[in-house]
Formats: sequence, structure tokens, C-alpha cells
Amino acid sequence: MATGGAPAREVLFVTGEASGDLHAGPVAAALAALRPDLRLVAVGGDALRAAGAEVVVDCATLSAMGFVEVVEAIPRHWRLLTALERRFAAGRTALVVCVDYPGFNLRVAAAARRAGIPVLYYITPQVWAWRRSRLATMARVISKAAVILPFEAPLLAEAGIDTTFVGHPLAEHASSLPTRTAARTALGLAPGARVLALFPGSRSGEIARHWAPMREAAERLQREDPALEVLVAAAPGRQVPATEYRVVAGASGTVYRAADAAISKSGTNTLEAALAGCPLVVGYRAHPVSFALAKRLVTLPHVSLVNIVAGRAVVPELLQDAMTGERLAAAVRPLLDAAAPARRAQLEGLAAVAASLGEGGAAGRVAALAASLVPVPGMVASNVPGAGTAGRSA
Repeated sequence: MATGGAPAREVLFVTGEASGDLHAGPVAAALAALRPDLRLVAVGGDALRAAGAEVVVDCATLSAMGFVEVVEAIPRHWRLLTALERRFAAGRTALVVCVDYPGFNLRVAAAARRAGIPVLYYITPQVWAWRRSRLATMARVISKAAVILPFEAPLLAEAGIDTTFVGHPLAEHASSLPTRTAARTALGLAPGARVLALFPGSRSGEIARHWAPMREAAERLQREDPALEVLVAAAPGRQVPATEYRVVAGASGTVYRAADAAISKSGTNTLEAALAGCPLVVGYRAHPVSFALAKRLVTLPHVSLVNIVAGRAVVPELLQDAMTGERLAAAVRPLLDAAAPARRAQLEGLAAVAASLGEGGAAGRVAALAASLVPVPGMVASNVPGAGTAGRSA
């Protein structure tokens, strides 16, 4: 409750890494347009700053990869949680918007609910993959969930969580992707060229594990067809090992549009391939210990989001020792052939996945949900969800 009888007018966004900040930025911008009476503050980064939020803690100080790094980051997280609890107790916060980063954000949500502050959770924990026990906690601490995958809504609603499927944020960009011809022109490729794209990953560890088999696959295919063009998609600021292939940074959608087929690591970028209509083979290598733990904890039959969303094997997956240059080349070879049945079948599956992700506008929908949780000045809140709300909107 706000001090001095004045209503709280602050919306706090909490992200823990760059990807969450990127998704939160458009939401904050849309909320600022909807509700200029609200002050936006954030644990975030450049995207939230650009949207007009005051970044009180930069999320770059929080994210960590690897067991040792995560352990070392624990004191920083506890200090931040304590600072946020003091902020909540001061009565200035009307709404907390948690974005992804579940290990920390579920604790933030619990602290907010103890202070009587509603919580909107955007990009909820992946309980469909592992740690389904979190559903009970989520039902206690989340006022409203905004989910980005179609099958998440009924799962969370069944657990008593007021849930809305808002569409995947990547769908926002599908309509702005260039045509195949425009993408090839932008990348300096001939309209009739055969093009293979490689997506080794955005983290240095992923690139180190994936690069050798991906390059070997490309070399095998080029020996069969010397005219085959090979592009390597890289995340901004990331380097791939020395290569004779052209590296394109920060334009994954354009690369997918230009390519006839791709070899990609597993992750959200496989949904980009679906939206761009680019057939692909997924390969992934993890640290052996991490892979062994994942096999024990994760019960899903697939690892790529394309296959998880489809509920079947739309794209081939080659994991760990199965991810070799020879096997990658064999799997992607028919996808480079415009007349191959395997290519046609995969394109149909990818189109269905893309359609299931929504039509764009996720940020605006999340902003509208946020605005609905903060009463307009002069109006009495009549239906602000509390902890454990059992609504089932989906």
C-alpha cells in the first residue's frame, strides 16, 4: 500500500539477462503509450532504457553461465532481492512485471505478493520441460501469466493460474522479414544460388562445440557441389573460429530467408527458421555432465522448439555423439533439393508451427494486461487478481 494515502504509480520490470531485456523493451514502450501516468523502472538493460524505463540495476550484472559462475552470482542476487523487498515495503510499486529468468524471478514474485503487489509474469518458467513442481509456487505468486507458446496456456490454467496466450514475440517480426529475393540481394547472393546457412550458436561454449561438425558438413556438401554458397550466422559481438565462409552478424532472419536450408543449434532460433520458411537440421552438443543431468530431468522426446511446439519430429535432431559432419550433411542434403519430398514435408510442418505462434502483437497484448492490473487514477479497482487466482483465460 502506498505511503501517505497516495496510490502507487510505479511499474517495475525485472529481467535477468539480455534476451529478457529485449522482450521487455517493446512491452514497456507499449505500456508507456497506454498509460503515461505510470512511472516505469527496471532491472534491465538497453532495450528497457530505450523504451523510457529508468534502469535501477543493469541486468548484465546478474546473468551467469556455468556452475561456478552461477554460484558466484548468488550473493549479487540476494542483495538485489533484499533491495527490491525494501522497495516494495516503501509502497511505491503498483505492479511487478517478471520476464523469464525463473530462478530469481519466482523469488521476486513471492516477495511482491507478500507486499500485496500484483505480479504479471511474461515468458513463464518452462514447466512443460522440467520442474513441473514449480506450478504450485507459480499459482501462489503470479497474478497473471502471459505465455508465448500455445500449449502453455491450458497447462498453467489447469494449475489455477490466470493465463493468457499472447503469441510468441518472434511472430512480431515475421511480417517484416524480407522476401527471399530481397534477402539474397541484401546479402549479395545470386537469385539462383544454392545456399546453406550455419547457426553454431550465440554463446562461446556452443560455438566451440558445434563449429567443427557444422563446418565438416558444409565442406562435404561443397565437395559434391562446389557452387554451394555457405553463410555463417553470428550473434552480434560473437566471433566464430577462422573460416573461409562469409559471416553475417545480427541478421538471423535475413539469413534464414536467403538460405535453401540450414544447420542450426537447438533453441529459439529454430522458431525463426519456421517463421522464415527455411528447412533445417538441428544439432546440439552439451557438456557430457550437463547432458547426462538433462536426460534425467527433462522428459520431453524432443529438444528443438519447432518439434516441441509441433508435438512431433518436424526437423531432424542430431545430439551429442550423433552430431557429426557426416550425419549432418546426410540429413540436410535432401533439404537443399527443391524437388525432394523431405523438403516439401518439412516446409508444411514449419508452416503449421509458424501459424501456431500467433500473428504478432505480443508486446501490445502484454502491455494491455499490465495496464489492466493497475487502476486508472480516480477509478476503484474492482478485479485486481490476488495470489492464487484460479482464472482460466487462455
